[in-house]
Amino acid sequence: MYWIAAKFVPRVLTQDQKDIRLAICQEPKETVKNDPTLLLNVIRSDESIVYAYDPETKLRSSQWKSPESPRPKKAHMQKSKLKTMLICFFDQVWIVHREFVPPGMTVNTDFHCDVLRRLRENVRCKRPLKWRNQNLIIHHDNVLAHRSFKVSQFLAKNNMTVISHPPNSPDLAPCDFFLFPKLKLRMKG
Repeated sequence: MYWIAAKFVPRVLTQDQKDIRLAICQEPKETVKNDPTLLLNVIRSDESIVYAYDPETKLRSSQWKSPESPRPKKAHMQKSKLKTMLICFFDQVWIVHREFVPPGMTVNTDFHCDVLRRLRENVRCKRPLKWRNQNLIIHHDNVLAHRSFKVSQFLAKNNMTVISHPPNSPDLAPCDFFLFPKLKLRMKG
């Protein structure tokens, strides 16, 4: 038997949900076969809660000790009550745009359109080749603000394509496995 950490999935998927998930995941795979440069144009996005102070991880607070030395003592720490949301966009190079949501602000359709405007400006400055190609492909999850009609209009008007994200599939968000753990590890403690 092995001790493993598993990614939390909110519910067991039905067969229909599994079929939809499979179809949505195979679509980009087929597109990449026809256009190997497709993934160079993808900009992934996600949001995460960031605390002003986050206690050390169990691994970081571990210490070497000999069998006869006493067990190290550590005060119990709680997460900070100060928190904000980080919205992050990254591509195959690194972060293209990141933004902290002001405290008390809700991420709604209007706010998300403003974030996308600032993303376009950062792509123009930081990734001029992508900007010249005018072929930006966004991969984000199914949050209501991402799927709204106003956001869809903005994306279509600015020639930004969206890669579908299967519903009920938080385990397919690359930011949760690649980006946020690296960023948060440096902020711990």
